[in-house]
Amino acid sequence: MYSRAEVNRQTGPYEAAITAPIAGWTPRINGEDSADIEDATRQLVEFDTHAQRVLGTDNPALGPMTAILLRTESASSSQIEQLTTSAKQLALAEIDEGDKANALTVIGNVRAMEAALRLADDISEGSILAMHKALMLHQGDFAKEDAGRFRAEQVWIGPGEAGPRLADFVAPHHERIPAAIADLVRFVKRQDIPVLVQVAAAHAQFETIHPFTDGNGRTGRALAQSILRNKGLVGSTAVPISAGLLVDTDHYFAALTAYRAGDAGPIIREFASASRIAASTGTKLVDDLVAQLEDARAKMQGVRADAAAWRILPALVGQPAVNTKYLMSELGFGEMTALRALDTLTARGVLTETTGRARSRVWQHPGIFAVLDSYAAEIRRMSAR
Repeated sequence: MYSRAEVNRQTGPYEAAITAPIAGWTPRINGEDSADIEDATRQLVEFDTHAQRVLGTDNPALGPMTAILLRTESASSSQIEQLTTSAKQLALAEIDEGDKANALTVIGNVRAMEAALRLADDISEGSILAMHKALMLHQGDFAKEDAGRFRAEQVWIGPGEAGPRLADFVAPHHERIPAAIADLVRFVKRQDIPVLVQVAAAHAQFETIHPFTDGNGRTGRALAQSILRNKGLVGSTAVPISAGLLVDTDHYFAALTAYRAGDAGPIIREFASASRIAASTGTKLVDDLVAQLEDARAKMQGVRADAAAWRILPALVGQPAVNTKYLMSELGFGEMTALRALDTLTARGVLTETTGRARSRVWQHPGIFAVLDSYAAEIRRMSAR
């Protein structure tokens, strides 16, 4: 499979990483970084509180708002791995419409993030494996063989197809993974470390262990969401922290390299910066989506209060492309009830039917998609500065 020259280059001894145990590690943080972490933490808490305040904790749109923030986070996390898709393609993939391969791949990341929040009460080896399984089951038949399983082979990052001797980073030998993950879990369970420091260090340690053959970056960023929820830093929404990391991926990868060399400072500062970006851009995203919801309610004035169309409105925040099959499975509508509600929303200018077909029709909320596209464009502008 490889040229003789490549085989010769890769024949011989190589060095693989051995992760330092961190379960008992006490980070030393200078005053400037400590203030930076406290400020970023405050902004994340304010973002979470703001989402609850503008929606209300009993608002039926709060769950869909978490869903769209989680999908936004998943898209950004995937984009770090050069997997790019649009909000519209993702929404269509959720209802089994469209045929964009990247969108279907990113849906796997959405499922991993969902598992991260669902399992946040008990972060363990089992929950990490469950996140990875949720991710990889959407990556094709080849990936499914390794879904939710620690690797049983050597992996590396950088050049060298036939072997790791020229690689930029050679992950620990696979026999070291169980003990390293157990040590990481013990670190995550500690309560004496600032949460953002814990999130950043745990993520970097996970990426250094590199426990899977594929999907390590996306699973590691899902783990960050799980820790944020586990520690109670945020409780009502998902934090689009990967969008902040996406702004400068070179700094992010350099920070991971520095961590592997023994310096946790850069990755902690990266997560503090990413958290501030997530809080500011996420707050605007929530406000813009709430504005779209209020606009839709205004257009529905005069429709009787018990009409099924009202139940669809909050769901549109999290799923701005719908069909009758989705409404029947997610909201429990009968087919005729769903069609009548969609007709009402279309007549009122809330939704637009986009296929022009007599069957297998799809309705979309153009305003919500415009908000999501604007958010993605802003992150791209920030990364270009």
